[in-house]
Order: sequence, then C-alpha cells, then structure tokens
Amino acid sequence: MGGVDKGLQPHRGLPLARHALERLRPQVGALLVNANRHLDTYRAWGVGVVADAQADFAGPLAGMLAGLEAAQTPWLVTVPCDTPGFPADLVARLTAAAQEEDTDVALAATHEADGSLQPQPVFCLLRTALAPSLRAFLGAGQRKIDRWTVQHRCATVIFDDADAFFNANTLDELAALQREG
Repeated sequence: MGGVDKGLQPHRGLPLARHALERLRPQVGALLVNANRHLDTYRAWGVGVVADAQADFAGPLAGMLAGLEAAQTPWLVTVPCDTPGFPADLVARLTAAAQEEDTDVALAATHEADGSLQPQPVFCLLRTALAPSLRAFLGAGQRKIDRWTVQHRCATVIFDDADAFFNANTLDELAALQREG
C-alpha cells in the first residue's frame, strides 16, 4: 500500500485493523495486535500490542512468533488486518478441527472458481508451544508459512465463502472492498 500502515487505512469509518479486532472479539478471550509502527495508536484501542522480535520485517511468520511468545493461552489464532469480512465462526471451526484431528495447527482454506484448494494460511490456530519451532525456522532464514506448518500436525478447514477472505493489499483493492456490500 505504498508504505502506509495498512492496519490504519480507513474502511467504512474505522481502520482496517479495528474491523479485524471487532470481528475477533466475540470469538476469543483476549486480543493482541502485532504492529511494528504506530504502536501507541494501536495501544490506545485497549488491546495488547506486540512488535516483531526480528528487525528485518520477516513477514507474517514474524508476527505469528511475536503472538505465540506473548500469548497467555495454550492457543493463538491469527488473522491479517486487511481482510475485514472473515467468517464470524472462524475460531470455532478451526478449534473444532484442531481438537477432532488432534493437531497443533488448523488452517483455513477456500476453493477457487476452478475447484482447486486455496490455502488461507494467515488465518490459523496455533498451539503456543510451537514458538520454539517457529523461532528456529525464522532463525534459519525461512519465511514461507506452508513450509513451517507442514512440519507439524495440521488440519485444514474449508470455508465455502471465498469472498470472506478477500484481502486489500493495495489501495485499489481497498477501494474495491469499500464498494462491496
């Protein structure tokens, strides 16, 4: 998004990250925001804020690690700030799959128009005990979520509404999101 803080970009009267927090609030017990700038702005929302431990902006996995290390619960759910319409039953479905399949990770997925499976790996439920594994993975210079999750027992939960996972990575995509119902 041209170097702007994506989480603070306005969407229907609130910053994108606030939409994610409000969507998660009824699904979880505690909330955390992973941010690397404008920390005071995020803290003003009354939630915990954690920054990446690594200074090189190692991508979503660095944020996941920060969350795993800060979480006070046995599980951590992660969602990106740029997808305000994710399913209201995300956490319940990920949790059910993790319990039923006795896994350490549960990931969301959707189907593409051609029927192929589209993983949504930043929408995941992780056992917080995985923090040392993720720390070592990042320490080895790795950055791909799927290369890390495949090392663990993992459940995939398929969601029918692929549009619920539409994310705004550019200002044009954010404008498109604004136009949607």
